[in-house]
Amino acid sequence: MKASLAAEDRCSKPQLRSSRQQFLVVAIAMGAVLYPLHLGAKEDACAQTANMQIYSNAFLSEETGDLVGYELALRQASDSTVEALLFVYEGAPDDGVGLPGRISGKNLTIEGNWLEHQIEYPSKKEVVVTHMVKIDGTLDSGWFRGTIKIGGMVTPDKVRLKRVSRVWVCKK
Repeated sequence: MKASLAAEDRCSKPQLRSSRQQFLVVAIAMGAVLYPLHLGAKEDACAQTANMQIYSNAFLSEETGDLVGYELALRQASDSTVEALLFVYEGAPDDGVGLPGRISGKNLTIEGNWLEHQIEYPSKKEVVVTHMVKIDGTLDSGWFRGTIKIGGMVTPDKVRLKRVSRVWVCKK
């Protein structure tokens, strides 16, 4: 009887080791699959904003380590229209919200809808929440000063965004 138990122990150890190896292989594979997706999002934001003027007040919170603030990327057409990407940081980098706008002299006005995809708990159902976004202010070579209003969210009445060379996720 003891011989058969010893044989079972020898057999179970390789299975345990095999389970550990399988877990390790799966974990490495998941990382290999997901990491490029994360980089792809970063590269998309970098490519999208490469030829845009970027204004930012984003920073890392010393207390929490969260990324917070706003970034506004702008591309002006030959007329008075502006293509804008608004990045809203509430703890982590996000995808920019594409919004149309116009500029007259130094006055910038941007209005549009932000369709935010959220997960509803406990059902884990995806819901889409629409926020009306309105950005008004003055723009010069170094600063955007004005207001960012996002419907359904608490936002500052006034913001001051400094001109930077790239969006946060593209900083090295």
